[in-house]
Amino acid sequence: MKKMACFKTATVLSIFLVSAFAASGAAASGDNCVTCHQEKNPGMYKQWKNSKHAANDVSCIDCHQADQKDVDAFKHHGAYIATLVTPKDCGRCHEAAAEQAMNSYHAHAGEILESADAYLAHVAGGLPAVISGCETCHGGKVKIDPNAPNKLSSETWPNSGIGRINPDGSKGSCNACHSRHSFSVAQARQPENCGKCHLGPDHPQKEIYEESKHGIAYRANKEKMNLDSDEWVVGKDYYEAPTCATCHMSATKNQPITHDVGDRISWTLRPPISKHKDNWQKKRGSMKDVCLNCHQERFVDGHYYQYDAVVELYNEKFAKPATTIMKMIKKKGLMERPAAFSNDVEWEYWELWHHEGRRARMGAAMMGPDYTWWHGIYDVAHNFYFKFIPEARHYNDPEINAYIDNLLKNDPMHNWLNKPTKELKAAIRSGELQKVYRKMFDQK
Repeated sequence: MKKMACFKTATVLSIFLVSAFAASGAAASGDNCVTCHQEKNPGMYKQWKNSKHAANDVSCIDCHQADQKDVDAFKHHGAYIATLVTPKDCGRCHEAAAEQAMNSYHAHAGEILESADAYLAHVAGGLPAVISGCETCHGGKVKIDPNAPNKLSSETWPNSGIGRINPDGSKGSCNACHSRHSFSVAQARQPENCGKCHLGPDHPQKEIYEESKHGIAYRANKEKMNLDSDEWVVGKDYYEAPTCATCHMSATKNQPITHDVGDRISWTLRPPISKHKDNWQKKRGSMKDVCLNCHQERFVDGHYYQYDAVVELYNEKFAKPATTIMKMIKKKGLMERPAAFSNDVEWEYWELWHHEGRRARMGAAMMGPDYTWWHGIYDVAHNFYFKFIPEARHYNDPEINAYIDNLLKNDPMHNWLNKPTKELKAAIRSGELQKVYRKMFDQK
């Protein structure tokens, strides 16, 4: 009912806009737009024609209409329009969804391009790689072409990055998930939709999902998922498998759909050392509500028990010691070259947490065993012991070497390096070695 009410609002808005433009003498009829684009852009026309927008008389001008004073507004066949449709535009009808999206972590993804992530891409790669790589997912600041006033610069357009910073001050891009001009909800609900950005060495959620039981069940039952359903409530409209949207956004019998993808996430796994999000207990409860549609409470609690332990293991055994060592190196000014990422130790540390460490944590979060171990903790351990530590020792600093010596000789998580294999295997069989890690399961 809410969705139909929104389309009725859009229809009224369409009539109002056409009347307003007509009163000012502008040729703003939706029919005029359709007639031209049907001939010049037949694919785009058919995408719109078969969409719910078209079915509810929402035409081109309803989304692309602009005020003459807008920095990206230009006169087009008698009407002022803007190429870019922003969350602020979508929010005229989809108010709640736009507000949630603009307040979400997704909408702030473009801001990260001023962090060390973008720095590395700029200095080690170059601007073309930043534009076609980083900004295509994260979104960048959309600029106006100085040589063609009110038109978008080719340097920043096209761009459908999820955190795009738009000329009207809004952040985000609805069509990052709801591809124009069909704006299909069925497409947005499929994991492949998220996989455009959530894949690769530092955040392989798509690959993790595919290897998990969830992904296996989805591929086997995709045709039974009712992806076109208006409500799409788990346990009601479908039950065979969850998708990314199921867990992070879509409705359950107890909670409505959300376009804030952080509403159900309890850990922040992005930084070198994981930390709980603000209000994490409530957010975890919201995610558990999704899980309980298909799993019993004991199963769900067991998953989080195991997941939390992996995160704590990564934090305590590898991330915190490595971060301490890096701080010592930087404080002492030991690195040979002044630029960030111009020294081997920085690359090894970066890949330890940004690539390998993330894979391990995300693998545990999404029940992907291969990513938890072989692409995760295994790689973390190999990097830590045989790449990062040797690079740190390279500086031959007494204080740093003393810290490393104490860690490897006296910390029970690390002193296996100094013991015979036979002794270690006996400790595994007896359960003594496992006791070292029991504290990981008790931390909250």
